Amino acid sequence: MSDTNIMSFKNFKLKPELQTAIEKAGFTEPSPIQNEAIPIILEGQDVVAQAHTGTGKTAAFGLPVLSKMQLNSGVQVIVIVPTRELAIQVSDELFRFGKVLGIRTATVYGGSSYRRQLQHIENAAIIVATPGRFLDLLQGKTTNQPLELNPQFIILDEADEMLDMGFLQDIKTILSHMPKERQTLLFSATMPPAIKELAKQFLNNPKFISITKNEVTNDNISQSYYVVDEYERDDALMRLLDYKNPSKSIIFCRTKKEVDRLASILNSQGYSAKGLHGDIEQRNREEIIRGFKSGKIESLIATDVASRGLDVADVSHVFNYHIPFDSESYVHRIGRTGRAGKKGTAVSIITPSEFRSLKRIEQGIGTKLNTKIVPNINEVKQRKMDDFVEKIVSEEISEDGISLVENLQNSFDEKTLLYKFASIISKDHQIKGADIIGKSMKDIHRLLNYNSRSRNDKFRRNKNSHYQRNNYGYRRNNNKVYRDKNGFIRDNRNYKRKYTP
Repeated sequence: MSDTNIMSFKNFKLKPELQTAIEKAGFTEPSPIQNEAIPIILEGQDVVAQAHTGTGKTAAFGLPVLSKMQLNSGVQVIVIVPTRELAIQVSDELFRFGKVLGIRTATVYGGSSYRRQLQHIENAAIIVATPGRFLDLLQGKTTNQPLELNPQFIILDEADEMLDMGFLQDIKTILSHMPKERQTLLFSATMPPAIKELAKQFLNNPKFISITKNEVTNDNISQSYYVVDEYERDDALMRLLDYKNPSKSIIFCRTKKEVDRLASILNSQGYSAKGLHGDIEQRNREEIIRGFKSGKIESLIATDVASRGLDVADVSHVFNYHIPFDSESYVHRIGRTGRAGKKGTAVSIITPSEFRSLKRIEQGIGTKLNTKIVPNINEVKQRKMDDFVEKIVSEEISEDGISLVENLQNSFDEKTLLYKFASIISKDHQIKGADIIGKSMKDIHRLLNYNSRSRNDKFRRNKNSHYQRNNYGYRRNNNKVYRDKNGFIRDNRNYKRKYTP
């Protein structure tokens, strides 16, 4: 195990150019996974690391590998990832740090030209690829010219996701084509038996690293939930968007159909939103992600699958339009915000029937979510007014602003002019929907108590339903049927007695 007291990237003794790039990026202290993994990778050992999305995995393997690479030696690094989006994200980050060393990357995934990707590979030192397309190129299925590669480093990122998506055999085939003399790094959010078996088969005496739940839980993320009836979900989401006014948000839905429907509704109500799911053409997907990163799109509505590996540094809010089914998915989702030391907000919208799912998530992450009520119209108006006043205070006076006011002063006095400006602004911030949306705090506490009692009752019923031994044989208490000492079956529900041999 590495020295857990390392608190600065300077302690890792990376190449000076990389250290400069790290400082320019604003990184000072390594995350737990970086702190653990970087020294071991620099030593040349194989690694199996368990860490969730948003914990800094790309830098954890990217920085030490970049530091160890030799220049002008062809393809030295191959990174295998489950999705096209993640391939682009990882490639961008590796390029950002690698360019100071003159290291180029090639991104390989389905839906793009084979010829163009092969051209990029010719000039690259790092390949970031999805399994299917890389295997096609490796075996020369479309070109009849198998790729001849001799990389020093093989990295499997989000390995559990690749297995869930059916890529296990592809990964095994890829690894079997790689040179035996290599350093292999495997990163996964979970450690199912198939991952352990893969590591045993293809890695050389690897070091195992596991980031605990406490380390995964980001203290910079505020987590809360709102309770509404099913028909209020859309109104609740829009009310929360109005109230919280996120600079950049991701809204998670369970299905592609929900993504499309919600994107249509939000856009019709004047929100800047785009949907992202597997049925969207690759070119459009890339355009949407670029628009989201640049700020042209304020809200990205996505399924869990479409968002895998999505890495946008300045996401301020994550909204769970529907809560996920398990705590791991929840951690994956909220890990999109609160990055690089910034504050983030995770909001879940639930119905009374989803309290049980919420409880499972809380138990899984070891954190209790804050209970809140959906703001009413007056609260939203006050919040918008406060935000606007703050904006006025911080706004620098421009020449265009001075010119506009001077021209209007000939027609209006200053007070009337202010009233008119305020009226124009308020028209642009009309609050729609019912005044009261969702459950009150009193209703929520009542529901919580009810669910708690229901669970306790169920526990008692289950406890009493077990078979218990007595002097006359076995008896089951919950159905009140048992054999007495004379060999009769007594049913206390109808008091009939009958002999059974």
